[in-house]
Amino acid sequence: MSQQPWSREEFEQKLRDKGQYYHIHHPFHQAMNKGECTKEQIQGWVANRFFYQMCIPIKDAAILANCPDMETRRKWIQRILDHDGEQGDPRLGGIEAWLRLGEAVGLERQDILDEKLLLPGVKFAVGAYVNFARRATWEEAACSSLTEMFAPEIHQSRLDTWPEHYPWINQDGFAYFQMRLSQARRDVEHGLAITLDHFNTRALQEKALNILQFKLDVLWSLADAISLAFEFNRKPFHGLADQQICHKGLM
Repeated sequence: MSQQPWSREEFEQKLRDKGQYYHIHHPFHQAMNKGECTKEQIQGWVANRFFYQMCIPIKDAAILANCPDMETRRKWIQRILDHDGEQGDPRLGGIEAWLRLGEAVGLERQDILDEKLLLPGVKFAVGAYVNFARRATWEEAACSSLTEMFAPEIHQSRLDTWPEHYPWINQDGFAYFQMRLSQARRDVEHGLAITLDHFNTRALQEKALNILQFKLDVLWSLADAISLAFEFNRKPFHGLADQQICHKGLM
């Protein structure tokens, strides 16, 4: 006999409980917010996280391509504009804001764009997320975006701690964290409504929890790869090459 679905309130709470596995709890992120990271480690994180930022609108475009509902598309497209920016709009898009964060921590813009510090492990994890969004139903892909429920806390923690711990970072670079505080909360409201409406049997609700865990796995894997390379000095092909080695393209 199939189990009864959780109530809407119970289901939402179970989704929110997944926050205990958000990458804010990863040792590398905790070290960053305690001021324990070196300049090279901060730069490594910023450069690698940029690849994730670049792929967010690609992921969102995949969701739009699979979504037949016009009203949903009208709302979801704002996520792409938030990251790519709108032509002629003086406000920063998320990608440009992240590039300025890179410059604020001492990286060259072109080096970030050329993926000079990009790690294969980061590329694989982000590629898995984009490919999931392409293959999954649009409701499943929307559910995977619900890690945004936990994002305002991590952005606020950086705004609260980084100016004191890393005074060498130009504070103009913190614009991305500031803009995402409100954008993430708006995105959560929409993504959560889709998830609570669509995943309405116990089997589907459990599937949604597994999808959200997959996205948490992606983010944790990013932090693992960055930590191994920049905290423990075990970059890919260590001892075999005196320069950064990572395949280009092919995602």
